[in-house]
Amino acid sequence: MVKNNPAKETKQPKPSQNGSALGFEATLWATADKLRGNLDAAEYKHVVLGLIFLKYISDAFEEKHAELQKEKGAEPEDRDEYTAVSIFWVPPEARWSYLQGRAKDPVIGKLLDNAMIAIERDNPSLKGVLPKDYARPHLDKQSLGGVIDLVSTIGLGDKESRSKDIIGRVYEYFLSQFASAEGKKGGQFWTPQCVTKILVAMLAPYKGRVYDPCNGSAGLFVQSEKFVEAHGGRVGDISVFGQESNPTTWRLARMNLAIRSIEGNLGAEPADTFHRDLHKDLKADYVLANPPFNMSDWGGERLREDVRWKFGPPPAGNANYAWIQHIIHHLAPTGIAGFVLANGSMSSNQSGEGDMRKAIIEADLVDCMVALPGQLFYSTQIPVCLWFLRRDKRSLPSPPGKSAGGGRDARTWDIGHVSPSPHQKEERAGERRSNARFGQNSTEDACLDRRGSTLFIDARKMGRMLNRVQRDLTADDIAKIADTYHAWRSHPRPSDGKGTKGDGYQDIAGFCKSATLEEIRSHGHVLTPGRYVGAEEVADDRDPFEEKMPRLVAELTKQFAESAKLEKAIKANLKGLGFE
Repeated sequence: MVKNNPAKETKQPKPSQNGSALGFEATLWATADKLRGNLDAAEYKHVVLGLIFLKYISDAFEEKHAELQKEKGAEPEDRDEYTAVSIFWVPPEARWSYLQGRAKDPVIGKLLDNAMIAIERDNPSLKGVLPKDYARPHLDKQSLGGVIDLVSTIGLGDKESRSKDIIGRVYEYFLSQFASAEGKKGGQFWTPQCVTKILVAMLAPYKGRVYDPCNGSAGLFVQSEKFVEAHGGRVGDISVFGQESNPTTWRLARMNLAIRSIEGNLGAEPADTFHRDLHKDLKADYVLANPPFNMSDWGGERLREDVRWKFGPPPAGNANYAWIQHIIHHLAPTGIAGFVLANGSMSSNQSGEGDMRKAIIEADLVDCMVALPGQLFYSTQIPVCLWFLRRDKRSLPSPPGKSAGGGRDARTWDIGHVSPSPHQKEERAGERRSNARFGQNSTEDACLDRRGSTLFIDARKMGRMLNRVQRDLTADDIAKIADTYHAWRSHPRPSDGKGTKGDGYQDIAGFCKSATLEEIRSHGHVLTPGRYVGAEEVADDRDPFEEKMPRLVAELTKQFAESAKLEKAIKANLKGLGFE
């Protein structure tokens, strides 16, 4: 699909405004974006990301190939030499050096298609995943050659680049920029990093089964793996299960996991979660999700008697409570869930949603509610909320050796290995400050029993505008939200023997409130945090009224005089122009 309007707006992010930038991604993106010409961003996404993936696996292969050539008795063309060390086998016709040498060839599109077919043939785990339509007529082959030359300038799959996670950062950055370029459609495959970090930081998925029923490009899985690695765990300690109905997004997710060597079960093919649940018997320890908001065409009329609807059949015209109940259905007995929904889910009483919410609350499943600011998502400007559900709110042990708050700070796992930009330094300073507050929380066996209570957090005033339409949450914002939740879940830390006591949870007017089930009942089972946290306390200037009022009247009189003077001058100017 080619846009008819040649005046395409090029999205060129400012490196100083994006805390996730390594420095070179912005330049790389700007160059790649120029090369797409009038090609639609949704289509160009697969062109570029497919090439980045191919370059990555080829770099890793060719580095290993060079090593084997130097070893006596080694067979550089033996596929087993590569698969034994978790490196994809790349056949000769798919190696980057071969393709780069033919980047200007008019048949480069066909050569790339053949390369992708050959890789899928020799690597069963990639079957049906890679794009294979580079030869299509309306894809300009000169621009395609330019993208190949551009991608050739960066190392992606060699050991040094892998240690810096260059491929992961570039792939993640490009996904976010394509989501921005696609606008509303971008929300179908991308969840803003600040939102994924809050979800992961609060759930702290150290060990067990992690499930996302609408996994998009698999960003929540990637953040979960980063969290585990940053806190001294092993990537293999969590098992990933996901499902995605959109075929192109499903392929993006498979590639996103493959470049990070994450083994995930996303199903053999894309499928609708409601009508063809690929993980029917799964009971997950952690569920993280960003479902489509207010989805009206989910086919609910065909699922009225479904086993998942323990709290009542969701309305056929809105899938919000279908997602909530699907998630609850898949939670293990001690499972925790965190997911994004539209704000209406917290208060709607239409089509039985109020009764379903009441039943979920009365079952004591709602652990925490977070109201987020607007303009965080590419797909909508409306503010959204985070739901956190917990099957069992009693004090339960976490994986051995881990603390309630996560040991190391839960916001420090996404730190790059290259020189940070000035903005990154500011972000990381916030992360280090959070370490001091959150890093040594009490152990899980000291967790508070929170049965009959729910934490409400109002974060609507947080964040900063990156541009006129996009808001982002800073590392300090994320830390404050997650710290508050973990403090609420945990007993205060004991004294350190020097008179210093640990930071326990406290209600903060205008920000957070621990509410009892009885309080929630008094509000009609509405879960909007603003109803509970109250108004932010205003600092008292301590001026006595008898002194303050005369001063305010004097200031107002002065402003009236200035207003009258300005009015007189305007009238004089109008009269001079012949208007009275």
